[in-house]
Amino acid sequence: MTTAVQHSVADAPPAAETAILEMRGISQIFPGVKALDNVSISLYPGKVTALIGENGAGKSTLVKILTGIYRPNEGEILVDGKPITFSSAQAAIDAGVTAIHQETVLFDELTVAENIFLGHAPRTAWRTIDWKTMNGRARALLESLESTIDPTTRLKDLSIAQRHLVAIARALSIEARIVIMDEPTAALSRKEIDDLFRIVEGLKAKGKAILFISHKFDEVYEIADNFSVFRDGRDVGHGRLKETPQDEIVRMMVGRDVKDVFPKVTVAIGDTVLNVEKYCHRTEFRDISFKLNRGEILGVYGLIGAGRSELCQSLFGITRPLSGRLTLEGREIQIHSPQDAIRAGIVYVPEERGRHGLALPMPIYQNMSLPSLLRTSRRGFLKAANELALARKYAERLDLRAASLSVPVGTLSGGNQQKVVIGKWLATQPKVIILDEPTKGIDIGSKAAVHAFIGELAAEGLSIIMISSELPEIIGMSDRVLVMKEGLSVGLFERAALAPETLVRAATGNA
Repeated sequence: MTTAVQHSVADAPPAAETAILEMRGISQIFPGVKALDNVSISLYPGKVTALIGENGAGKSTLVKILTGIYRPNEGEILVDGKPITFSSAQAAIDAGVTAIHQETVLFDELTVAENIFLGHAPRTAWRTIDWKTMNGRARALLESLESTIDPTTRLKDLSIAQRHLVAIARALSIEARIVIMDEPTAALSRKEIDDLFRIVEGLKAKGKAILFISHKFDEVYEIADNFSVFRDGRDVGHGRLKETPQDEIVRMMVGRDVKDVFPKVTVAIGDTVLNVEKYCHRTEFRDISFKLNRGEILGVYGLIGAGRSELCQSLFGITRPLSGRLTLEGREIQIHSPQDAIRAGIVYVPEERGRHGLALPMPIYQNMSLPSLLRTSRRGFLKAANELALARKYAERLDLRAASLSVPVGTLSGGNQQKVVIGKWLATQPKVIILDEPTKGIDIGSKAAVHAFIGELAAEGLSIIMISSELPEIIGMSDRVLVMKEGLSVGLFERAALAPETLVRAATGNA
């Protein structure tokens, strides 16, 4: 891990402001990964603290510690200056901590009132739920948020913005003092965001300490008072937001020389292989156009909710586009299913390899041969010898490390599992391979091996689309980068113009 330099861009809040909650020297270690490395953060009454960082910076891990899901390996948490241990989610709630996530963690089949008071419903003298009191209290809480939602409505009948209101009402019902908002505006309209920010101002007026996590700089500067920047699991900057220029925060987010980490192998770029014209989906993206050339690695960058994976899943036939045109090697093609894509020569390595890319209980050789059963069968019967031969060819090519090709793929390390997914698609002899977060969750050594192999594939003339949330990877490996924001293409950058600050500004709407 790159050594981070601690920045002190603006002075921390004055000593007269006493933090409600402090995290000091927090470290969280998972097998092979140090997700948080000696981080500290303080939350103050009546203030919004923005937690800023790239995907994978450690923000979600910090939230899970604050909400009692993880217990840190090192460091201490203090509430009102006194050390405390969040041994469970309930312990965090009892200490006054609640979280409102991008996807609200509520129950669709329960009513609004039931969701608000789940786990602490008012009771009658006979210890049964006091429905009248519960509905009345829920209505009062919602009215305090200027909402007219009927507390007897089932949650499944509400909009996303209304669900956020229910989550906020739940936080108020347990008298939470610390409210965590994790990407709360990702699926909201501008009017709904304005309504949410009005509620946040009300929470500030009541003395709540708010941790606000967002990739959108305009929103952060609009609502937050203080900030803390995480990078690679370390806190690298903090201070007052209005005293700190956006450029400085961007530099803190991305501050590393990626050219030294990912040396780019020069490959001769050939003719256009795939041409995407005005590709649109009903809800996820619209008017996406680009060309992919032979031997090229086209990086696709954007923040959560940008529509990157949704675009590539549509190119692979998992979802159908609303409109647009695809041309492969000069011939227009129609992709209605993954089978159509594979026949045309387009394959997709998914982000969640364990859920969508592998059959974990099955042996390696059967996973490798799944998309190529016609080649490994004879007269309708699978031939194990053919499957093993095919798997052995690509296992050797990828330097797969396993005791044998007959062991369940679920027993392999993350890096070796990724090699199996890539190998099974290479066995189909594709023209275009789409890699969605190809090094997610694997160790540094395996990352280097995957990067080297991606470079080899490009050198052999394969055309590659690579989605990545890691700026060093996207800049170090790509010949060009398509940047997406909220379902739109907001920039297509040549390699000579690639810089961390440029991509972040485009992805956050600050280009």
